[in-house]
Amino acid sequence: MERSVTPDAISAILANPSPDSGSDLPELIVQVVDLKQAGNRYMFTANDGKMKLKAILQSSLSSEVISGSIQNLGLVRILDYTLNDIPMKNEKYLIVTKCDAVSSPLEAEYKTGVKTEENGIVLRPKQEFVAKSAAQIVHEQNGNIVPPARLAMTRRIHPLVSLNPYQGIWTIKVRVTSKGNMRFYKNARGEGCVFNVELADQDGTEIQATMFNQAARKFYDKFELGKVYYISKGTLRVANKQFKTVQNDYEMTLNENSEVEEAINEAAFVPETKFNFVAIDELGSYVNGRELVDVIGVVQNVSSTMSIRRKSNNEMIPKRDITIADETKKTVVVSLWSDLATNVGQELLDMADKSPVVAIRSVKVGDFQGLSLSAITRSTVLVNPDMPEAKKLRSWYDCEGKETSLTSVGSGLSSSAKGVLWSMYSDRVSLLHITSNPNLGEDKPVFFSIKANISFIKPEQAMWYRACKTCNKKVTEAIGSGYWCEGCQKNDTDCSLRYIVAMRVSDTSGEAWLSVFNEQAEKIIGCSADELDRLRSQDGDSSAYQMKLKEATWVPYLFRVSVTPQEYNNEKRQRITVRAAAPVDFAAESRYFLEEMAKMNICV
Repeated sequence: MERSVTPDAISAILANPSPDSGSDLPELIVQVVDLKQAGNRYMFTANDGKMKLKAILQSSLSSEVISGSIQNLGLVRILDYTLNDIPMKNEKYLIVTKCDAVSSPLEAEYKTGVKTEENGIVLRPKQEFVAKSAAQIVHEQNGNIVPPARLAMTRRIHPLVSLNPYQGIWTIKVRVTSKGNMRFYKNARGEGCVFNVELADQDGTEIQATMFNQAARKFYDKFELGKVYYISKGTLRVANKQFKTVQNDYEMTLNENSEVEEAINEAAFVPETKFNFVAIDELGSYVNGRELVDVIGVVQNVSSTMSIRRKSNNEMIPKRDITIADETKKTVVVSLWSDLATNVGQELLDMADKSPVVAIRSVKVGDFQGLSLSAITRSTVLVNPDMPEAKKLRSWYDCEGKETSLTSVGSGLSSSAKGVLWSMYSDRVSLLHITSNPNLGEDKPVFFSIKANISFIKPEQAMWYRACKTCNKKVTEAIGSGYWCEGCQKNDTDCSLRYIVAMRVSDTSGEAWLSVFNEQAEKIIGCSADELDRLRSQDGDSSAYQMKLKEATWVPYLFRVSVTPQEYNNEKRQRITVRAAAPVDFAAESRYFLEEMAKMNICV
């Protein structure tokens, strides 16, 4: 049955701005014009052919738009409403709290006198009712649905590299390159959930986007790995360099009002893979750090596939090790896991005799066998890539490298105490060099090696904290009994003690205070924090505790330290943290000084 717009519907609404909920309203059928989304609600202009009125659909009616029941240029019957005044703008807004769809989109915007029949003015629908996606509805203009390809051409797409926190409205077109799991947390402000995705545009620029609570639940199923999306109405802030996983100065946050639309029926793009290569002999400063690295090398060896049992769930996953070398004449082992091990790993095994060049993006640097690399979920491996670095490396290997004696970057070192020595003779500085430069580490932590004697360990300090036996994070006393772990979200009847000690060290140039954590403190003090606590709590006599600390002083050590600035009581100071500690190997120390003397042309 054909439906008509109610003549003078807007006048009737203006005359009755607040109808009683129990009263019977006259039939009010209006045309929906300029339908668009505003946050989690939809706005439109109500049209009766003579007059127009700005209107807002209550959020509970948004599902009617998303399902396609209410469409641009369609007709709706208003069943309940409120008319609001906006004094500052001298405007009125119709708040529609209840309505139903009457007709699918008409041919054009309704105007009085378009077509006259015996029963009044009637507009025939353009077509039978067809459900549409929210994307089609929102971007429908003047009753014509813009094809997705044309729609993409009309958008102004901003490249990721151009975004900053001070920018206004922007829209980006990106591919999801990594999707994290939904994580649940509990803190003093309550419970919540969070997840993040890593996005890349056509130029290969990346950014991490994070969503909390309502936004996380709204977009978790929306984002799919590998798909391309238009995103707008997000916010940017300076990235936390300690936790960022992509190379970008900013990170993005999406809230429940952000817009995420999949790019359907458009030419897909594959982001250009960008690399920031680190030479193999410079990997030392990244060991056991959060920062991921990119490497390039010539494949020297490819192992067969092995199966490793994952600790978290006892699942068996495939693993394959490859050994690569570069122009520094050093080699390093890279562990490939899961699909990388079975797919790319098999490809490398089949062509191993040709020594292919591989570029590997986003690998973790560990201390297994002195130094090793491990691929993660978001790692990328390119075989014989067409890039200048690969051509240069191939030329070196063919002309010189394959006849050169190559050594492992972690050669001669174990994964235990000696595993730290690989970096103890690089970036060697005096304590004065660190303490006389208060601005060290302002942009990111800087790493140095020092040789110093432990001169003082203050016995009265709080030398440890209570830690969860499962995850080693700090625990608090639970109500009643036991200890609560925020990380594991559980109570435990017992906990362990872990060191966090301030130690003063000295060398010939001066002295400084170092922050030393559990593994290094155990090596220096010679016992665990639990054992030292027992010595400290012995009744009537703490001489054993004092003696244990005294035995650890005036012993020379090699330290690998990181330097960062911090504020304490509004005072800026340095924080020097021990990342590795090892006793002095006097033979290696002698070789180091001989090499330094040779560089200065000193005859010995």
